Amino acid sequence: MLQNLHVKNLALINEVDIEFTDGLNILTGETGAGKSIIIGSVNLALGARYTADILRRGADSGFVQLAFYVGNPIQRARLKALEVFPEDGMVTLSRKFMEGRSISRINGETVSIGKLKEAAAVLIDIHGQHEHQSLLYKKNHLAILDTFAKAKAVLVKERIKPAYAAYREGLRKLNEENSDEKMRNKEVALIRFEIEEIREADLKPGEDQELEEQYRKMINGKRISEGVGEAYGCTSGDSGNNASDSLSRAIRALQEIAGYDNTAGSLYDQLVEVDGLLNDFNRELADYGKSLEFSPEEFYEIENRLNIINHLKSKYGDSAEAITAYCEKQEKRLDELNNFDLYLEKLQKELIQVQAKLDKYSRELTLIRQEQSRLLAQAIRQGLLDLNFADVQFEIEIRELADYTAEGKDEVEFMVSLNPGESLKPLGDVASGGELSRIMLAIKTVLADQDDTETLIFDEIDVGISGRTAQKVSEKLAVLAKEHQIICITHLAQIAAMSDTHYLIEKTVRDNLTRTDIHRLNETQSVAELARLLGGAQITETVFKNAEEMKTLAKNSK
Repeated sequence: MLQNLHVKNLALINEVDIEFTDGLNILTGETGAGKSIIIGSVNLALGARYTADILRRGADSGFVQLAFYVGNPIQRARLKALEVFPEDGMVTLSRKFMEGRSISRINGETVSIGKLKEAAAVLIDIHGQHEHQSLLYKKNHLAILDTFAKAKAVLVKERIKPAYAAYREGLRKLNEENSDEKMRNKEVALIRFEIEEIREADLKPGEDQELEEQYRKMINGKRISEGVGEAYGCTSGDSGNNASDSLSRAIRALQEIAGYDNTAGSLYDQLVEVDGLLNDFNRELADYGKSLEFSPEEFYEIENRLNIINHLKSKYGDSAEAITAYCEKQEKRLDELNNFDLYLEKLQKELIQVQAKLDKYSRELTLIRQEQSRLLAQAIRQGLLDLNFADVQFEIEIRELADYTAEGKDEVEFMVSLNPGESLKPLGDVASGGELSRIMLAIKTVLADQDDTETLIFDEIDVGISGRTAQKVSEKLAVLAKEHQIICITHLAQIAAMSDTHYLIEKTVRDNLTRTDIHRLNETQSVAELARLLGGAQITETVFKNAEEMKTLAKNSK
């Protein structure tokens, strides 16, 4: 149930905070007071398209938030599937609007606009001013019937979707294979070349990884060997210009003077020790260099082999195993092309099997729809009678399509006769705007029993009606409000009188700024608003008494 709507800095709204109740919530107000802004704000919170001109003049940002109490276990389960979890039973949907962008949140956590819409679809259903126009399109008739029949139809529809996908894929394969012989010959030539190229390489499982590891070792070994050789040349070697030879000359020079002076003798002893250390270093360095030696031929073979494998990887797969798997797939394809007639026959048999399964499920769904259509038509017909259609006929016609769809093989159309003696005709051909609005209300009422959505919003469901018909619509809304929270914007007193909670939307001017406000009416204020709706500019005592009587009669009829 929608408990709270908070709007700030949108259009003419400075800031409003509305606490809704269960039952029938009615919103009324003068033309231009901002009723459409309220519904527009709700739509924005539910993910509707946002443009910067919706911001209140002078505001840097706008904000709208809906707070729902979720007690229905079915709703909780559907929200859980979306990874949305009520906190103390509450779920809040909000959007903040800035210049050129918006931020959507569920329970304070930033989410995508797609997830916001998915959660909103579980919590609330809005019937906008022009939604009844959707009844003009036959595809929506099928959706309405399936919504009514969903408990029985859902399992069959889940089977149809993969069967239809397989059927379409089978048709696609057959169409591709029925290409001309020249194209098949080109494919055969290409496949043979690919198979020959892969088989000639004679790949072994894991060979690419093993060779890459050896190659890395060799590349590093080569670099280390070059460094060791250079170091050895500087400390020893045959050039005569190295540390070892220079050290030997220094030792001979000090040897001649070592006996003349204690310091010279000490320096001579140190230099002899350094010479010993250098000789030990040179031996270790030479041994290390020998351990790094490798065959240039072996390095070339590994490098060349890796080039071949990497070339195949760029064309057929990212590993030796993937390349081999591709080759096996192409060998199978080559066998199919070499035995094309048998392969074509196999595809045709597979398609026949898939089509038989799809046909079976489609017929099952058709039977369910035929059964449910009679029940739905009867319920809608009764709903129309309740809405002051004096002599109405309503039937649902199901016709077989020429081909299958992901929804089965049915075309559904609502047929109606609104006047005595008239034959049944397509709904879109005979119903006016006001009649379509009432028909949609009848449908919504019927579907509400099948729907887990607790909150329903009707934006001017009363368009094009008055008098006794308006009274009937109000009674229908009151019945619907016993099972659902209803929020309804209206300009008719008959409907407003039926409210469980009545709100007034007003446009005021403060500090040269126009703003829309909304507040809840008490009993006396509600009667006064009914009188305004009945009497217009001049509200006489008679009009006021009529409003009181209308309110009393509405209470007694509930």
